[in-house]
Amino acid sequence: MAGVSDFYDKLEVRDPAEREQELLAALPRQIAQAQLGAPALAEILDGVRPAEVTTREALARLPVTRKSELLALQQARRASDPFGGFSAIHFGPRMPRVFASPGPIYEPEGEARDYWRTARALHAAGFRGGDLVHNSFSYHMTPAGSIIESGARALGCSVFAGGTGQTEQQVEAIAELRPAGYAGTPSFLKIILEKAAERGIALPSMTKALVSGEAFPPSLRDWIGQRGVVGLQCYATADLGLVAYETSAREGLVLDEGVIVEIVRPGTGDPVPEGEVGEIVVTTLNPDYPLVRFGTGDLSAVLAGSCPTGRTNTRIKGWLGRADQTTKVRGMFVHPSQVAEVVRRFPELTRARLVVEGEMGDDRMTLRVESDATPEGMASRVEEAVRDVTKLRCRVELVAAGSLPNDGKVIEDARSYR
Repeated sequence: MAGVSDFYDKLEVRDPAEREQELLAALPRQIAQAQLGAPALAEILDGVRPAEVTTREALARLPVTRKSELLALQQARRASDPFGGFSAIHFGPRMPRVFASPGPIYEPEGEARDYWRTARALHAAGFRGGDLVHNSFSYHMTPAGSIIESGARALGCSVFAGGTGQTEQQVEAIAELRPAGYAGTPSFLKIILEKAAERGIALPSMTKALVSGEAFPPSLRDWIGQRGVVGLQCYATADLGLVAYETSAREGLVLDEGVIVEIVRPGTGDPVPEGEVGEIVVTTLNPDYPLVRFGTGDLSAVLAGSCPTGRTNTRIKGWLGRADQTTKVRGMFVHPSQVAEVVRRFPELTRARLVVEGEMGDDRMTLRVESDATPEGMASRVEEAVRDVTKLRCRVELVAAGSLPNDGKVIEDARSYR
């Protein structure tokens, strides 16, 4: 086990049972705060008694609000509230900054120290108080730059607000200011290192990096490492702040201490068995923007076991794709939730995968469903259910339990687009 100084705080090494107890104890307070302070969430959670939501099973019965729905939900109330009733704080000293994500979806930043909780991820990546962080996340409109800066400042670091672009000036700043490390997208770090090499400028001070915002494949990680920079990644969003972070063990991402994470079957709110790929759904304990069961639209899976560094929180496998697999078939949209509705109608079925094949204009749908039992006429009854739910014809193929790929795909678009 690593030394105490290797952890950001004692929360990271809590007994898992103690952590679960404390998170679930905080859950009713957060639901009550959402109902009291955020009118949109009060409507979504109408009829929910906070005191009764003290288990994960009770949490799983609450509705999921998905990122893909948030824009429309905000817009519905925007005439009276730019945040659409999702923020429990308002313009003034409790809301120092406001940001916009594509849509636009507007996000508040509260006044809390380390509001986005990224100090923990920076610490795991090797940053310490007194370091200078070269922050190349965008400071324009979106919160990415502030997400990192607030965590770095909470950690006791200074920050160079590099932002994006102007690669040559960024290389010069790194050479002259000698930051301890970089924060930004991994692709832009590669561009900076390539530009420095092209100009014959050494960057010996920059030995670590916290990257996010895009995939960080092992090939790129190794390429950066060969140039003297140890890069670790974190998973954070503008709505939730930090969700999970990588450690020096490089075995999955450890969940942040300030969130409750579920992995659910895409298109539903139903938690999947541990290890199965599904959509990341997060309940944040942030009282200012109290999102409850927020569907990120990203796929991942729980990684068994605990982190070799000694951190005891649950790990996830990292980003494994997008959960919103809605596709258009013969002019009609087909959603993962519709596939889930078909499965729900038949207790014998466990999992399903809708495969769309053919060329555009000649679409063919096959629903492959796992089943422990195959009563006579099952396939034809499922076909009727698909027609009822989607208004489209579909062939049904019954397969053995456990035979479908564990990749989170509910709808696979295998058509030729040539």
